[in-house]
Amino acid sequence: MLFHTMVGSNDIERSKRFYDELLGVLGVSAATLNIADSGHTRLFYRNENGTNFIVTQPINDEPATVANGSTVAFSCDSPELVKRFHDVAVAAGGTSIEAAPGPRETSGMGTIELAYVRDPDGNKLCGIHFPA
Repeated sequence: MLFHTMVGSNDIERSKRFYDELLGVLGVSAATLNIADSGHTRLFYRNENGTNFIVTQPINDEPATVANGSTVAFSCDSPELVKRFHDVAVAAGGTSIEAAPGPRETSGMGTIELAYVRDPDGNKLCGIHFPA
């Protein structure tokens, strides 16, 4: 259903280091650098199913800010990968938020594994695993 998700960054080089390392844990290749017609730099991360995660300098030249209530969730193949996603994010300059990585009981979905972090610009990210 989704083609891409995009977040803003105030330091595109810092974001490239952070996301190259973090998304590499999920098997995603390093970013493809793109310069928009406006001259702003974007980082494209693509996976085999055709979805894209994009990090961009805001094209209105205002500071990048986070969206209150928004989260970008990345699928993980196992509970162990959820924990690794979290640990790599923190080691790469992110911040651990909410409860420690681990199982969460949900209404209607059973037990899922979650880890929440913020990237260096404050965007909220989640590593998530649904049991088979």
